[in-house]
Amino acid sequence: MTTHTTGRRKRALAAAAVVAALLSTAACGGGSDSTDKAGGTAKAAGFDAANNKVAQAELVAKGGELKFAGAQDADSWDTTRGYYGFMWNFARYYSRTLVTNTPAPGAEGAGITPDLATAAAEISDDGKTYKYTLRDGVTWEDGKPITSKDIKYGIERIWAQDVLSGGPVYLKDVLDPKGEYEGPYKDKDPEKLGLKAIETPDDKTIIFKLPEANSDFEEMLAMVSASPVRADKDTKAQYQLHPFSSGPYKFESYEPGKKLVLVRNDKWSQESDPVRKAYPDKISVTFFSDANDMDQRLINGDYHLDVNQTGMSPQGRQTALQEHKGNLDNPVSGYIRYAVFPQSVAPFDDEHCRKAVIYGADHESLQTARGGPIAGGDIGTNMLPPSVPGAEGQKYDPFELAGANKKGNAEKAKEELEACGKPDGFKTRIAVRNNKPVEVATAESLQASLKKVGIEAEIDQYDGSQTSSIIGSPENVKKKGYGIIIMGWGPDFPSVQGYGLPLWHSDYILESGNNNYALIEDKEVDGLFDDYVKELDDAKKAEISTQINHKVMEGGYYLPFVFEKFINWRSPELANVYTSDGYSGMYDFVNLGLKK
Repeated sequence: MTTHTTGRRKRALAAAAVVAALLSTAACGGGSDSTDKAGGTAKAAGFDAANNKVAQAELVAKGGELKFAGAQDADSWDTTRGYYGFMWNFARYYSRTLVTNTPAPGAEGAGITPDLATAAAEISDDGKTYKYTLRDGVTWEDGKPITSKDIKYGIERIWAQDVLSGGPVYLKDVLDPKGEYEGPYKDKDPEKLGLKAIETPDDKTIIFKLPEANSDFEEMLAMVSASPVRADKDTKAQYQLHPFSSGPYKFESYEPGKKLVLVRNDKWSQESDPVRKAYPDKISVTFFSDANDMDQRLINGDYHLDVNQTGMSPQGRQTALQEHKGNLDNPVSGYIRYAVFPQSVAPFDDEHCRKAVIYGADHESLQTARGGPIAGGDIGTNMLPPSVPGAEGQKYDPFELAGANKKGNAEKAKEELEACGKPDGFKTRIAVRNNKPVEVATAESLQASLKKVGIEAEIDQYDGSQTSSIIGSPENVKKKGYGIIIMGWGPDFPSVQGYGLPLWHSDYILESGNNNYALIEDKEVDGLFDDYVKELDDAKKAEISTQINHKVMEGGYYLPFVFEKFINWRSPELANVYTSDGYSGMYDFVNLGLKK
């Protein structure tokens, strides 16, 4: 689930240095007071008070309006189509699933807990059959019961990619790998429930029959794309404008790109929902075209938090760090930011030329370009995010990027250039999105350090809104000579399958919308993924994840920059606030409330 140039690198690095200095002060902790909208003073909980722990739980009250601000609207509020991480987080206000992420801070939040279902699945010994029973008292916003058929229909909508494109398709790939079902809009079954892999023997029972076992299947059912949709309320492509609620809140109004307002769903019952506390009476999201303006309004107390959860802008961050540091949290985002080397572009078909770039880069400079150790993140040493089981963090550092070679190793780079037959270096092009200033600064840092070892890298800024057709087209990448692509990636769900499958498995090399930019076709990597999806033991799954990461790093396909971190604003008026690994270090929205 991912600007300008000349003379900029110096300005970007100088700004990053100022922020880093402010952050080192902030890291000392300390709560500062913050002026609320009424001109009174609300006590801040303290720097990092809600990072992997709960802040102000005892102060939470029922009622009030929870006010989100955002610099970007969702790609879609339709549970089938949404693919932005913040949308998945927010959608739980109006949509329920059989199981969902545990409403708890840190690593516990990446766990799975029953929601519409009475318990976790009954799973057959071969891992191919999952059976659930629905809770009593679960209803739609008009009071009608939610049935197993509603859940099946909601999942079937994923097959209607011609009408409802955009969302994750894991369930489609797992339940119908041959693509035999045509989707509910072309279904000849009278109830439009013709998908054979899901059975609904009665309104309270749903049974999934997988053609092949997949040990992450419950992770896929916890995604909002597995939400129920009632067939008589399905407005197809228009559903995103007013989804029909199965949760504690329902849509009151929505103006795309301007404002979304949710109000209480009076047909929802707390007794039927072990996950949601539904503290606020009303939830609103106001969208801004200017991120700096939005951050200032957050600081002023007009809004409580940023719905996008991608960190404050540099300007807002500086002000907040200087004057309101007790209202900030610094979570690990779950994303890795990196450079990747397409093997179709010479000389990156040779692993030694790839490794020459890895050794030639100045990793401290790259970290600084991304905002420093706190606003940018820890130096990345491998390609498995910290939230994914099997990750080793900086302990696994095969190229010593955070150690002996953190400022680059020209000698090792020259050895690798010699080994790939380019002793005098070579020329290449770096592809970077033009709407991501921090990525442009990163490209300029990489360009400067590579020049010192004889690698001349020209930077090509492309239209960031056209990513899937520009760098997502292997043919275009080869034609443009993009030997280095700057990108980032976070897990769809916290597992090596939910993160690495689209990046590293040969089946995911696509003509358009490709994410396996390195064009990795490694039978060993593919085989390890095959082993992973069949393995039901968690410890063994983690071991396989580690092995996949090692194989990818050994090939020299990637230069990781940082294990990304954010600086996020937390209003002093918020209560029951915590970050969750289940949502890539975002605040878990579902049980936020306002203070008494």
